[in-house]
Amino acid sequence: MYPNLYFAFKDLFGVEWTFLRFVNSFGFFVAISFILAAVVLTAELKRKSREGLLQPTEMQVMVGQPATAVELILNFLLGFLLGYKILALFIMDNSATEDPQQFIFSGIGSWPAGILLGLLFAGMKWWEKNKQKLPKPEKRTIRIWPQDRVGEVTILALIFGLFGAKLFDIFENWGDFLKHPSSYIFSPAGLTFYGGLICAAIAIWVYARKHNIGFWQLNDAAAPALMLAYGTGRIGCQVAGDGDWGIENLNPKPFNWLPDWMWSYTYPNNVNEAGRQIPGCVGKYCNELPVPVYPTPFYEVIMGILLFVLLWSVRKRLKVPGTLFALYLMVNGVERFLIEKIRVNTHLDLFGFHPTQAEVISTLLFLTGLVLWIVLNRRAKTAKSTS
Repeated sequence: MYPNLYFAFKDLFGVEWTFLRFVNSFGFFVAISFILAAVVLTAELKRKSREGLLQPTEMQVMVGQPATAVELILNFLLGFLLGYKILALFIMDNSATEDPQQFIFSGIGSWPAGILLGLLFAGMKWWEKNKQKLPKPEKRTIRIWPQDRVGEVTILALIFGLFGAKLFDIFENWGDFLKHPSSYIFSPAGLTFYGGLICAAIAIWVYARKHNIGFWQLNDAAAPALMLAYGTGRIGCQVAGDGDWGIENLNPKPFNWLPDWMWSYTYPNNVNEAGRQIPGCVGKYCNELPVPVYPTPFYEVIMGILLFVLLWSVRKRLKVPGTLFALYLMVNGVERFLIEKIRVNTHLDLFGFHPTQAEVISTLLFLTGLVLWIVLNRRAKTAKSTS
């Protein structure tokens, strides 16, 4: 396992670049998944715009104004935060930054680096606005297409997705959270995908209504992107060993050509430091599971990418707005419900049954997708016969 890119580069290429220990493997692949999702979403929105399925909105903006005090203060604060924490990782003493995650969530940082980078960011904003300044600022009307808003949509999905993922993880482990809440709130570990999906979906729905973006067309464009992001994001879970593994698996391999880690794995050097001490290993991340388990994140990588290919191949054939998103809900629900059968998770006590939180949500997602599929297709048929 590679908790951060330092361990990956050391093992794969034989180089020891200490600055890579600041790049968490799970976070790296989450970032990659967001970038890929943004690329796919942009491509789909452009196609829908060319076909006349989406329309631009007009808005008035003031051009030629100098930078306002609020803009300068916000840019200074952003630069200060990056300098105080991120830049400090590279310039402060190793004893303070030995554990990057603990350092990020602590109050320690570099004041000089924060102030200097804050002033640099504020100065760049002032220079940029001053370069565009006009003798007399004027109001102009511009057109903004839905694909021009992908950056804002991605940021919304990132913020509310991480918030929802953390929130649902707390709900899933409520009893343990009450015993030591700080270890959940301030820890970068522990994220529940469905919590992120639900909270991000609500935020984007509100955003789409505000900017008059066709809700079902936006959902259809986002469906393949969400599936691809899920599959690539799970690479981070597998590489880092973040606890999303399966139940114990002592069964013999079904095929001799199958590598051991694809069937039964102990996740050595996992980022959670779960299990027993590895003999001869010194330092951080020296644990492995005592009994091998199913590598469920790897299985979800495969299923996520295959389902992305499915959604991408049928996206032009489904003409009723919203049906591609309905199909996404159904296949996503089925995939997650099946993987839960061999995955370690907390079980709920619900009307005498003991499902996992993910089983409950995946079942609801499948049923929601099925109802949407039926209702949207019936509504389209009714509208067509009426016309």
